[in-house]
Amino acid sequence: MASGPHPTATAATAVSSAAPSAGGSSSGTTTTTTTTTGGILIGDRLYSEVSLTIDHSLIPEERLSPTPSMQDGLDLPSETDLRILGCELIQAAGILLRLPQVAMATGQVLFHRFFYSKSFVKHSFEIVAMACINLASKIEEAPRRIRDVINVFHHLRQLRGKRLKAGSLNTAVQVNIVVKFCVDCLTTGSSS
Repeated sequence: MASGPHPTATAATAVSSAAPSAGGSSSGTTTTTTTTTGGILIGDRLYSEVSLTIDHSLIPEERLSPTPSMQDGLDLPSETDLRILGCELIQAAGILLRLPQVAMATGQVLFHRFFYSKSFVKHSFEIVAMACINLASKIEEAPRRIRDVINVFHHLRQLRGKRLKAGSLNTAVQVNIVVKFCVDCLTTGSSS
């Protein structure tokens, strides 16, 4: 798959006229131009095209070694244990939600990618796991209600002998915030 503009890309212009207003025969014109520099010019703004290559899907080496969690003082064995626990939690929740395996795997990938840009110290891995399984179910065309996801995670937490500290409404808001961040990361191709 090529990362640059299509080799046969040429400047193209589309013109549309607005309906005349009640007071006269004025018309508006919208010009859209595709440039050979790898973007679309609409009016005076240049919008870039999406480039999907294997280089953009892999995490660069420089982001792997000092993760944000390590920079916040979490040691590597603890971070690895949290990553494993998060993936096991996603797997168990996916089974209870009767999700296909590909949705569970997608959730685990989103979980890992999230924590390569954010810290375990600052974000609850359980809330992020909920958001990842919710988003993955939608990505893989097997959507589940957010209420069902929260209930399954609550059940799993009860099985481990702990109580859910935050109320369901507060948890739903936190899950939605993390889902929005993950969607932004997927649409922009990078995360901050």
